[in-house]
Amino acid sequence: MTQTKILKIDANNINSDDISFAASVLANGGLVIIPTETVYGIAANLKNQKAIERLSAIKERSQDKPFSLHIANKEEIETFASQIPPAAYKLANKFWPGPLTLILQAKDGGTVGMRLPDNRIAREIIAQAAVPVICPSANLCGRPAPIGFSDAIKDLEGRVDLAIDAGRTTLGVESTIVDLTVEPPKVIREGWLEKGAIEAVLNKKNILFVCTGNSCRSVMAEAWLKKVLKDRNRQDVEVSSAGLLSSNATLASRATIEILGQEGIDVSGHRGRQLIGDLLKQSDLILVMEELHREKALELAPQVKNRLFLLKEFAKIDVGFPDIPDPIGGTGEIYNNTFSVIKEAVDRIAKII
Repeated sequence: MTQTKILKIDANNINSDDISFAASVLANGGLVIIPTETVYGIAANLKNQKAIERLSAIKERSQDKPFSLHIANKEEIETFASQIPPAAYKLANKFWPGPLTLILQAKDGGTVGMRLPDNRIAREIIAQAAVPVICPSANLCGRPAPIGFSDAIKDLEGRVDLAIDAGRTTLGVESTIVDLTVEPPKVIREGWLEKGAIEAVLNKKNILFVCTGNSCRSVMAEAWLKKVLKDRNRQDVEVSSAGLLSSNATLASRATIEILGQEGIDVSGHRGRQLIGDLLKQSDLILVMEELHREKALELAPQVKNRLFLLKEFAKIDVGFPDIPDPIGGTGEIYNNTFSVIKEAVDRIAKII
């Protein structure tokens, strides 16, 4: 019988030594009861066979039935999973950290469940342990998942090495589980997050336009597609834009504001956004203005290759080259010509999405 050490930690006043101690116990093969925002869990080092055997015995679960991983940051999704669909990034960006477990293809060919808990204590312990951490609920088979420390320790004292007392969990309901290895994705357990909230995210297509500065071409494309979709009462598509060299301080160019204003579209409040991998990965369709943009996008996220296109590919207007040139600094006529090409291409896209 193990002697269980109990540490009381206040989430609003965390002692770094306590976190380091808990992380060390976990990394070295100990079983640690930790709080999450949903329920208390038993954390174990997936790479430590003895720890897995002990945990499986407590949970009365066959060792060939996997436990879900708990991670410390969203980027770790790519450490353990492969062939990650845009839907996974959409859900993660919307609900992580939080009560959502995603089932994905594992790099070993099987499947892996992952969750990023919305509990600072849990995340800091997992991060400092620097090992893959599994964390099923801290209860014996047949007992309810514990939302308070007293319930968590009641049946497990002497069976785990360390237990963190952080009071009552904030949500008290287990995570919702979504299987993304099937098409369409399937909610296989409805927890704190309702099925409707998951489906609302999954049922929307994300379209991203990319240019250099996010002040002219991509602004035109984004604004025009939003107008077309609104006119058609389409609410199942989210449209955004970004630029390779953009920042939040980037505004729409004056000529862009004027041209779109003639169409009844106001982009005077536009603020630029820099292109990052996360934006690309969650997009179902990515449309770039130049081959250079395609190359840079693939450097950031190679996995988006099959949903990345030159916008000009959708236009009937043929001016002899595949790029839509940057009109910045050009005449009003140049801007108008640029918008004509973009408008024609976007109209065609709106018909097929």
